[in-house]
This record gives sequence, structure tokens and C-alpha cells, in this order.
Amino acid sequence: MILSGRDKAYQYLRNTVLTDPAMQGRFISEQDVAARVGISRTPIREALLMLAAEDQVRLVPKRGAYVAPLSGKDLRELVELRATLECFAARKTLASATVPLTALRETLERQETVDDPRHSREFIELDTHFHTLLIEAAGNDILAKTYTALRDRQVRAGLVALYSTAGRQDAVLTEHRAILDALTAGELDAAEAAINTHLETTLRIQLMS
Repeated sequence: MILSGRDKAYQYLRNTVLTDPAMQGRFISEQDVAARVGISRTPIREALLMLAAEDQVRLVPKRGAYVAPLSGKDLRELVELRATLECFAARKTLASATVPLTALRETLERQETVDDPRHSREFIELDTHFHTLLIEAAGNDILAKTYTALRDRQVRAGLVALYSTAGRQDAVLTEHRAILDALTAGELDAAEAAINTHLETTLRIQLMS
């Protein structure tokens, strides 16, 4: 599938620029994006309008697109929503015996191999995939779409936590194992507790950054 210039710019901005911790609190350079993506500035502006409509950037007159850092309120609301969706998915998949244990285990094993801090983005992408697998297994399309819409903010928030706390990667792996162990054992209360502990720990670290 051939992407339009606008779509190329949108994907680059969404997946590379917005998830770069160094870009938080800064303005996006249209000229720099144009050079990196190899397109004119017009489709970049169109992509920025799309991101502004999604509340991913703020358009400031005569200054351009500003990447506002996630506020404490943003982070708390993100975790609250994730906890609600993920605990529901755990309950639904355990009740219907559709927990994707093999896929979860394989994703966790891949995460364990990403031990180079320079590959933090890959680690967080796998982190997001781990949680998304459980959401999608619930078989609720609206639930899955709602969760997917949170992806960019999840990646941004996750990278902030990784960069700000030594040993956070190892802790994430331990927390993911606890979630997987509880799901494997079919213990809903333990699964919900592990999910909430993981999310609350991440939030606490993010709020300290």
C-alpha cells in the first residue's frame, strides 16, 4: 500500500517524534520533518492538523505545533482507563478460556532479550503489545479500538518511566510475569491485583519524573 505524503508525515510524527522523550515540551520543526521524511511541508501541516484534532499536539499561532508533556492529570486518567479495560479483559478471557497465554509468554520472552537501554523504544512497544494481546482476546471490537487509541500516550508515558528510573526494565518484566502467572493459574483476583500493581507503580514513577 502506497501512503500519501500526509499519511507518511502522520506516521512519522506519531511513531517517532511524539514518542521521543526529548521532544516533550518542544515545538516540532516542519523543516526537519520534511527533510527526514522526504516530502514538502504542506502534507506535514495536514498531518499536524490531524494530530491536533486528536489532542496529540497544540497548534500555536506563529510558532507551530507544540508537543505538550503529559500532565499528572493525563497520566492518572490514562492509568485509570487502562486498569478498567485490562481488568475487564482479564475477567472476560478467563471466563471464556480465551486468555492468549502462548502469545503473552512469547512476547514476554522477546522483552527479556531487549536489555540494551538504547533499544528502550522496542521494549516499550513490546510492553504495549503484551497488554494489547489480552485486550484483543476479549473479543470486543469497541474495547480494542478504545485501547488502541491510547497507544501513543502509552508509549510516551512508558518511555518517560524507563528513562527516569534505573532498573525499571527489570521491574516491568517482573510485573509482567506476575500478570502472566496469575492468568496461567486462572486466578482472576491475582490477575487484577497484578495488573493494578503494574499500572500504579508505573504511574508513581511517571509522576516523580
